[in-house]
Amino acid sequence: MAHRLLSPANKFSARFAFICTLSLSCTYLCYSVLFCRSTVMTNQGYEGKRCPPKNHAGAKKLLGKLEVCASLGVRTALDESAVRRGTADLREPASSGSHWAATRLTNVSTAQKYGNKKLPNALIVGVKKGGTRAVLEFIRIHPDVRALGTEPHFFDRNYERGLDWYRGLMPRTLDSQITLEKTPSYFVTREAPRRISSMSHETKLIVVVRNPVTRAISDYTQTLTKKPDIPTFEELAFKNRSLGLVDTSWNAIRIGMYILHLENWLQYFRLSQIHFVSGERLITDPAGEMSRVQDFLGLKRIISDKHFYFNRTKGFPCLKKPESSSHPRCLGKSKGRTHVQIEQEVIDQLQEFYRPFNIKFYETVGQDFKWD
Repeated sequence: MAHRLLSPANKFSARFAFICTLSLSCTYLCYSVLFCRSTVMTNQGYEGKRCPPKNHAGAKKLLGKLEVCASLGVRTALDESAVRRGTADLREPASSGSHWAATRLTNVSTAQKYGNKKLPNALIVGVKKGGTRAVLEFIRIHPDVRALGTEPHFFDRNYERGLDWYRGLMPRTLDSQITLEKTPSYFVTREAPRRISSMSHETKLIVVVRNPVTRAISDYTQTLTKKPDIPTFEELAFKNRSLGLVDTSWNAIRIGMYILHLENWLQYFRLSQIHFVSGERLITDPAGEMSRVQDFLGLKRIISDKHFYFNRTKGFPCLKKPESSSHPRCLGKSKGRTHVQIEQEVIDQLQEFYRPFNIKFYETVGQDFKWD
């Protein structure tokens, strides 16, 4: 009844006010939508610039990038790489049952979703050119092991960054899983045992050892590929070859004096906390060596003969191919290089030099590695 009482002029004013109000409301709604979309896109662009994925970045770049991105809460290239490796690598070898593969994939997926980043329970601490990469790749196919693929060098080069930084590098694990990392230079780093002990007195340590003469030649061969103009092996190994004076200041020689380094570790860890893997047996009997590693870590024996085959081209065992791949899993091209040819007389002189160190090492660890 009220609108009938309005005059024509008043009716026009009311309609005009309604149209203006509706127009302003629509304009405000449009601006709100556009503003929110712009804010979201800007933030996404900012994070993308701060933490771009770099799948092929070197270990040092990845570690540096991790530290920058951690404050933003953005998954870094290192984490993404570890996740990809954990999912792609942890697949069932063609010759094993589907139940084992399903368990592994389930554990990895669950850890990625619900696990926590923890300080490692175990470390592969050495030795360089002994077979540490093979042990790492073999043990990480176990469903109860989660391992960092890169070498963080925390206890020798990056200790000042702190344990929180170190923990941030680790893959996510469940309470039932073991967190593992490897850095072979720890074994010969004077400060490493004390630093690791201060992190945890109960840390388990794995040391992969190999005939020290063969190890030194392998070490030299690797260096030679990077620096082809270095002196010959004989020149570096001896102060005076005619007198049989070995240059123990050369790192390739000094690393193989295992007992000297082990004595430093035994000041901080019980011998029962250290497991020694034979680099030679790792080639001839990988399943046997990995069974002992699993026992040492308190794991169920899952890794066995069915997971390996011997690659004659490379000269060492490889993991059988996953179901999803047409290729087996072997270590990279840098592994299995043909060693530089060294005169037998030089080898014999070095064998004689290492003999007393080897004998004391055998007696200390209670194991004869038969290098003599």
